[in-house]
Amino acid sequence: MELVPWANLGRENNPISALEAQPVGSRPHAAKAHPGAREVHVSGAAEVSASPDRAQVAVRVSSTKEAAAEAKKSVCRRLDYITQSLQQQGLQAENVTVTKDIRRVENAYHMEAEVCITFTEFGKMQNICNFLVEKLDSSVVISPPEFYHTSGSIENLRRQACLVAVENAWRKAQEVCDLVGQTLGKPLLIKEEETKEWEGQIDDHQISRLPGSLTVQQKIKSATMHAASKVFITFEVKGKEKKKKHL
Repeated sequence: MELVPWANLGRENNPISALEAQPVGSRPHAAKAHPGAREVHVSGAAEVSASPDRAQVAVRVSSTKEAAAEAKKSVCRRLDYITQSLQQQGLQAENVTVTKDIRRVENAYHMEAEVCITFTEFGKMQNICNFLVEKLDSSVVISPPEFYHTSGSIENLRRQACLVAVENAWRKAQEVCDLVGQTLGKPLLIKEEETKEWEGQIDDHQISRLPGSLTVQQKIKSATMHAASKVFITFEVKGKEKKKKHL
């Protein structure tokens, strides 16, 4: 934080020159270039985080039969049950993708089907996965959930970090002006100097103890995104206005 002193109090209501409005890095120091400059320079930082907003689960069904029709019938019967169960749970069709593949394996036919389900409600995801595990046999394999962020949620996180950093800088400048008996004016320069983002990680000892078998909460924590921002702001400083006495 830097409070630039001023020499000419009568300059309070004069317009700001073009030189003062330029970024700090491209002009001389305000105190040297303008002895009467009335500015406060502050920095602000913020760190925000967001849990993943999507999860994807893959349900795989397979069957190997001597006749292709029998392999298809076996897979499609269970596939129909899965898709109907998803519809009954209120999942929209655009969040469910089904792919099918059949191939020869020696003297038999092997058919596989995969149902990829995208969830926005993680509680519903767990309930559906538990239900399918209970109702279907071991030939149906349900993958562990993969958590991720949509591009829109990451962009919102970046914006939030910047806005909170600006708010923190403004509060700092406001408190400084209050302390020295001045009034904070409009911002002359707002510059985001540094941004950083990273994905959350769980403890190393947890990874070593539970390789490939993290709990749902551990997976969510590991997929949590963090964003940090640092800003530099120059504010105009005004003198305290004297209250007029009414006769």
